[in-house]
Amino acid sequence: MRILVTGAAGFLGSHLADRLLSEGHSVVGVDNFATGFRENLDHLAHELRFEFKELDICAPFDPGRVDYVFNFASPASPPEYLRLAIETLRTGSAGVENTLEIAARYGAGFLHASTSECYGDPLEHPQSESYWGHVNPVGPRSVYDEAKRYAEALTMAYHRTRGVNTHLARIFNTYGPRLHPDDGRVISNFIMQALRGEPLTVYGDGSQTRSFCFVDDLIEGMVRLSRSDEHLPVNLGNPAEFTILECAQAVLEATGSKSELRFEALPVDDPTRRCPDIAKARALLGWEPRVPLKEGLRRSLDFFRAKAGLPVSVAG
Repeated sequence: MRILVTGAAGFLGSHLADRLLSEGHSVVGVDNFATGFRENLDHLAHELRFEFKELDICAPFDPGRVDYVFNFASPASPPEYLRLAIETLRTGSAGVENTLEIAARYGAGFLHASTSECYGDPLEHPQSESYWGHVNPVGPRSVYDEAKRYAEALTMAYHRTRGVNTHLARIFNTYGPRLHPDDGRVISNFIMQALRGEPLTVYGDGSQTRSFCFVDDLIEGMVRLSRSDEHLPVNLGNPAEFTILECAQAVLEATGSKSELRFEALPVDDPTRRCPDIAKARALLGWEPRVPLKEGLRRSLDFFRAKAGLPVSVAG
């Protein structure tokens, strides 16, 4: 197939492009580098089945006939979507509409990378797809939360009224190589601080929870979902729940760092608990994560060590 991947220079988009190319597909990657990085695609410079277009999906564009569209374009880390607040909202509205129009025009399938942030600071735990969420529509994080919620509504509207074969993936915290070292998310923050010998910044008292999925597991779930008959949202994440303090300890053990912890105020509307109910993914896709946090951290360290200017392991 010829497949369009938006946000192709991002963390997840670049891994997805690799997976699709490994299966023999041709990939058209687009990105405007607002938060993506050229280096994430450098290894594809001589790949004949990979074509790249630098553009902003918020303006209408035509990549030519494609068989499937994976829409991964959006700022995703809190510092970035707060910095690019209006751009984030436009990407989740005009940008998603433009990519859905491409799918409708060519009769292509469509998968939108949504987020667990649709649940906000959840009152239901763990979060299942039937839960409608607890979101502050005017708080600082609303630019991301509501952009993703609107994008889900728009995607379902194209499915119901235009017959587009759509899929919605609600992604929970994901980590691994190519996650930007300074993007403000828990794993990257902790690893880089540990490698630099700096205190690990813990917001609040560290009792809030997250669930961490290694990138290879997440991409496998995405690919399976894209080939399914399910059109309503599906949670993709790791149901193994850790407090932030437990995560910090795991990073200290993985890096061998002696860094201490530094506690700071909890950001506005920061979720206190986040854990996916993946019963639907298990039943429909036969999918569940296989890489535990300890192993995922080990497989990520060389990337972050290189970013910190440190030598990588002999095993590579």
